[in-house]
Amino acid sequence: MSNISNGWATGTRDCVTDAFARSVATVPDSVFLDFSGESYTYAHFDRLSSHLASSFLKLGVQPGDRVASMLDNSVQAVATWIAANKIGAIWVPINTANKGEFLRHPLADCGAKLVVVDAQYFERIAMVADGVPAIELVLVNGEQSAAVTTPFAVQALRVHWGESATVEVVANSPSDIGALMYTSGTTGPSKACMMSHNYLCNIARAGSNLVALEPHDIVWTPLPLFHTSGLQAILGAIIVGGKVSISLKFSASNFWSEIETSGATVAKIMASMVPILISAPDDDAMKRTFGQVRAVVGNPFTPAQKQAFYDRFGVKYIANNQYGSTEVYCGTSVPYLSETPQGSAGKRNDDFDVIVLDDNDCEVPYGTPGELCFRPSKPDVMFSGYWQQPEKSAEVWRNLWMHTGDMVRMDEAGYIYFTDRKKDYMRKGGENISGFEMEKTFMVHEAIGEVSVHALPSELGEDDIKVVVVLTEGTSLTPEELWHWSRERVPSFATPRYIEFRKELPKNGVGRVLKYQLRDEGVTPATWDVQTTDLVKKRVSK
Repeated sequence: MSNISNGWATGTRDCVTDAFARSVATVPDSVFLDFSGESYTYAHFDRLSSHLASSFLKLGVQPGDRVASMLDNSVQAVATWIAANKIGAIWVPINTANKGEFLRHPLADCGAKLVVVDAQYFERIAMVADGVPAIELVLVNGEQSAAVTTPFAVQALRVHWGESATVEVVANSPSDIGALMYTSGTTGPSKACMMSHNYLCNIARAGSNLVALEPHDIVWTPLPLFHTSGLQAILGAIIVGGKVSISLKFSASNFWSEIETSGATVAKIMASMVPILISAPDDDAMKRTFGQVRAVVGNPFTPAQKQAFYDRFGVKYIANNQYGSTEVYCGTSVPYLSETPQGSAGKRNDDFDVIVLDDNDCEVPYGTPGELCFRPSKPDVMFSGYWQQPEKSAEVWRNLWMHTGDMVRMDEAGYIYFTDRKKDYMRKGGENISGFEMEKTFMVHEAIGEVSVHALPSELGEDDIKVVVVLTEGTSLTPEELWHWSRERVPSFATPRYIEFRKELPKNGVGRVLKYQLRDEGVTPATWDVQTTDLVKKRVSK
């Protein structure tokens, strides 16, 4: 069924650069960014990002060019984004766990001539350089361990870092593309969502509304900038002129001490962190900060997990479950302090129309499962299509509705309940994983004749990865050998937990692998599980 608005509205129109300029003008001496005590006011960061933007111009970056980055959370990562936007360029954040084909594809697809990378990831880019001919220059943040021969020029980022140069900020339009965010492919390579300036700002506004963010709030997050949620935390602070404290990475043992040091009143985490924090032992910092954090965002929370945060940590509000994707962030939501029925992901907000359709794009009755579909009720509040893939954009916008590929049911009050995933993708550690790219990677192994990669339920509420392999005739391979091999070729979050060798894969009449059958069979007696070996313990001890 549908949940339709009364018509089209203009809504708030904004740009990343305009929002930042407003905060610089109104609260120049207020702290904007904090990295474990290393703080930057709005005015200071404005000078740093302008200097870098001036350097980008001197290096030949023009409006509309893509500037890719592969950086851990740092002031350099945020400055690369804002500097690119200041000169009208498009920022392309790359997942720092990517390697091999997972890295080559987005770098080649976006066509970036300039890449900014942390030194520890530079060799990964060098290894795929032959497949990324557009790259002309790589700026390295930090010291390289060794000289590497590359077809592109390499310079130290520090040469272009400072705060003395100024730049004339381009007058971006709200509909201009400010970033490309790669969302994992389901039946093909990952696609880049074109994110307009207004969409980026609308994501920030929606996130701020979830917790009624105020200028005096301090948002703490360990989420990376190459994810929409991490970007939302930073831009949300910019929108209200507030402060964001950014951790390099999540650590359960350091969580409450970082909350205490930062003074955080809002914590933005991911779902997989929730059970870890609940199961962690008490510590002094946790006791001292009881009640300091008024709101936490980290969907989805179960009712029991919410209660644990209320009782044990003194948190006053847990943001309710919502539906969101890179294409349509905060597509459903719940107003601050409101409650939703158990298991619901909220309902339509003022930005979207929502409908549930069958395979023929006919509306289904209330309570009947179907595909969740959206359309905007305001301009530039969703992604602007897939970069250089108009046919894929048209495919998801069938019959003028954006098809999410997710199966839901809607009740008569308009609340959405997730039921299944239509797309063939996996999710682990907050990351979407493309089965297509995983299988392409494993097929490189000389002993593998066929492979199928699929998800199985995880105890942490996301997915565990299973790889089912058919070996080529006359070859031999052990699960341990393949597991070690995969660790060098796929992101850490995509390393399989389960491996099974079979003589053949189940297929339909036209030769397509029946993944649903493999999923239904689950962990068979022949399945190897890394969690039952010493490999995980050895890995942790290192």
